[in-house]
Amino acid sequence: MNDAQLRALLLDCLVLWEVTGTVRVDAGAITIATGAGVITVTRADPDLRPVRWFYQTAERAAAKRPPRAAPSIVALLSALRNTLEGVGGDRLHVPGG
Repeated sequence: MNDAQLRALLLDCLVLWEVTGTVRVDAGAITIATGAGVITVTRADPDLRPVRWFYQTAERAAAKRPPRAAPSIVALLSALRNTLEGVGGDRLHVPGG
């Protein structure tokens, strides 16, 4: 996934999560700005696998805490939705047979 694809995915997610914000690509980082603050997403070095992504909130950065790690795009999106207090989707329940 390149930066343009990740930006488009995050923009779609903001709409689905009902969060108003912007997503910007800056020299190797993606910046998500909302009324709740700013989150920066960066790719992990390949040597750090299974970690694939890091995300940092302004509060963590101000407290000089390290960014949080996410092992997959699904984990990253889930963490971002929770951090941004976005609404979750309806879960499909299939009755057992």
